[in-house]
Amino acid sequence: MPASLIPTFLFYCFVSMITPGPANLCSLYAAMRYGHRAALRQWRGLFSGFAFLSLVSVFIAYFLGTALGTYVRVLSIAGAAYMLYLAWKVFRSSGVGADNSREDCNFKTGFLIQMGNVKIMIFCVTTMGSYVLPYNDSFLALLAMGLFLPFTGPSANLVWLFAGVRLKHLFDRHYRTINTVMALSLVWCAWSIVYKAFTMAG
Repeated sequence: MPASLIPTFLFYCFVSMITPGPANLCSLYAAMRYGHRAALRQWRGLFSGFAFLSLVSVFIAYFLGTALGTYVRVLSIAGAAYMLYLAWKVFRSSGVGADNSREDCNFKTGFLIQMGNVKIMIFCVTTMGSYVLPYNDSFLALLAMGLFLPFTGPSANLVWLFAGVRLKHLFDRHYRTINTVMALSLVWCAWSIVYKAFTMAG
């Protein structure tokens, strides 16, 4: 990638990753509901899931280019279904009380959230197709990008996580309203990912 493209590349990463998405919303929700320690356990899963998808994207970009075709649609539908499941769980959960268990806020949950977050796969493949492949099609160049990208999204997740820590007292008082807003936001994320995948794929 030419040095002149680095500022626009970094800005693209920032805008793509800081905007509301499944991982950011789940980080915010986990911190508001369970506090920062439990949310950080989930964040480690988010980071690992992002890193896994980023490395998978390296192989997709290297062997297939950016032509994902119908695979994007299949992945998007599966990811949207998982997001709708998360939305239902968030909507049905209560505030502080007997069921305020932290069992669902762990590494595994964070990892699975990313596996259902097709936005990450599309972001990684698109980034490699736009900022690497036109200038260097070597596997090492793609791998370097694949190792860098996991520090973009999960960094944005931390911003949302610590915002949630600051808002925990608000959640304790208005959990039903916040649960409803979060659930509807996840439904919107599910719809937008499927919509974008179908319009991208033709």
